[in-house]
This record gives sequence, structure tokens and C-alpha cells, in this order.
Amino acid sequence: MRSMRSCWLTGMLLLCACGSGSDEPSWEVVAKDQSSALLSVWASSQSNVWVVGGDARDGNGPIVEHYDGTTWTKLDTTLRNVDLWWVYGFANGPVFMSGSNGTILRYQNGQFEPLVTPGNLIVFGMWGATAEDLWAVGGNFGGGGFAWRFDGTTWTNDTEVPADITSQGTIWKVGGRAENDLWMSGSTGTMLHWNGTALERTDVPVDAPLLSVAGNSDRFVTVGGQFAGVLYENDGSGWASKIPVGGPLLTGVAVSSDHAYAVGQYGTVLARSSSGAWDIQPTDTSENLHGAFIDPDGGVWAAGGKFDTTPMTAGVLLHKGPALKGSF
Repeated sequence: MRSMRSCWLTGMLLLCACGSGSDEPSWEVVAKDQSSALLSVWASSQSNVWVVGGDARDGNGPIVEHYDGTTWTKLDTTLRNVDLWWVYGFANGPVFMSGSNGTILRYQNGQFEPLVTPGNLIVFGMWGATAEDLWAVGGNFGGGGFAWRFDGTTWTNDTEVPADITSQGTIWKVGGRAENDLWMSGSTGTMLHWNGTALERTDVPVDAPLLSVAGNSDRFVTVGGQFAGVLYENDGSGWASKIPVGGPLLTGVAVSSDHAYAVGQYGTVLARSSSGAWDIQPTDTSENLHGAFIDPDGGVWAAGGKFDTTPMTAGVLLHKGPALKGSF
């Protein structure tokens, strides 16, 4: 297994030989050894950054950190024994956070508001065009896959999710570029496309979970894997594999108008070059990375830790871009 990974890394490093120049900023460790894993980052700017994570079961609840451009502030949701798997918001508010026990919080005007949801499984991901048109997806780690939709007041269950997903699968993440153009990634290569009217199924030809999806006006990207990482792109002509086989599992992807990053096991970060190649970038962590985000100011974020244990531990946050003024 190790030799397969070494061969993959060697191949990726060869791809990097013609990559970006030395002027590109390097990755910095913003936080490490946090009480619980950090799972998701969202930002409307570099002075409005939100990070969420697991509950260390130490009586303090799940990690929620906010950065205002100068200072990191830890916020108390008042929840206990709940892991927050995702955060997604809007520039003028609100900010939504989701996690275990069917939890979805809406944060606005300095207050956390628990929202009533249609179930009690894990909400692994969210995306929406507006705060009045939001999607949430999830399930268990092997069944109960669901998609919920929010109209600003009420969450409702989408009954178009295929029966094999609701019974035996999970929808891990959702990402889109418009209210009528979004993708949901799930178990065993499952990909569901919302076209504004119906959920269309266009699976990826891989027998492995697809753990994240994101896109821009040119393409969508989905990543995942079982024992090795996979990465597929869809430019409108179908899903195509874009990296060599045998590398670390990939668990997160972020796509902006002109950049894309994938993150995963052992501190792995891949960046999409202008040629379309996915180049490996060095980081100063060996912790598994779960989620990534590109903020409007060009900063790139990656969050992770030991998120495959209960309780989660060893939270880490990485950043690449304009220098930050503070750390956890």
C-alpha cells in the first residue's frame, strides 16, 4: 500500500515540475492540535471566516471559530454531543451550520437558531443559491441518504432521491453554481444533478464513495475514493478521471472562478493548474484534511484532523494566501 502511494506521489511530483512559479504563496498552519477535528470552512471575505468541527465530548460542545480579519473568536452553540460537519453562508448573512442528529443551525444577528429538520441523521453538506433556497444532504455512514430543501422557513424532504440511496447509501455533499444547476455526490459513484425541475442521476464509473463536489461556470469536480483517491471532472460532456490511480483518499474539493483544490489523507493538497493538471502541493501537516474553501479574496483554506474516531481529535487548519494577523 505504501509503495503504491509512493509511486502515485512520484507521478504527481513529476506533473508538478512545470507547475506554478516560486512566487506562489505557501501553505501555513493556522491552528493545530485542537480539541476536536476541524471539518469545514466558509468565508465571505478574509475578514469573515467561519470554521466548524466536532465535539470533543469535554462539555464545551462542537468547535465554532470566527475570524474578523484580526482575531479568532470561539463561539458556543449551546449544543452538546453534536459534531458539526459543514458550514455555509451568505455575505450579508445568515450562516448555516449542520451536523449530527439532523442538526442545522442558522446564525444571524449574533444568535444561533436551531432549525426544525425532517430527520435525525447526519447532515454532511449544504449549498444554496440564496438563504431562501438551500439544500442539505446526508445520511448515516452506510444508509439513509437524503436531500432536504429549505425555503427560508421550512426544511422539506426531497422524495426524488433514488431508493437505493435512501436505503443503503449516503449523499455526502452538494455543490452548485445556480439554483437550477447543482450536483450531489454520494455512495458508490452516485451523482445526482438538480436541473431546477428534477433530480437526474448520472453516476461516475467507480465503485467508491464520492465525498465532495464543487464547480464553476466551466466544470464541476468530484473527489473521493475507497482505498485510493479518485478525482473526476465534468465540463458538460460527462465525468472523466483526471488523476493517476493509487494515491491518498481525497475528501474535499473547492472550486472558484479560476482555481480548484482537492484535499485528503496525510495532509494531501492538489491544485489544478492552468493546463488542467492536478499538482501536489507541500503542506506542514500529516493530518487528514476534510474540507476546503476558496474565499473571494483569493485565500485558500483546508480543515482536518482525526475525524474517523469518536470523539474526533487533533484539529488542524491550513491557509494559503494573504498573511493572517492572528491564529487560534
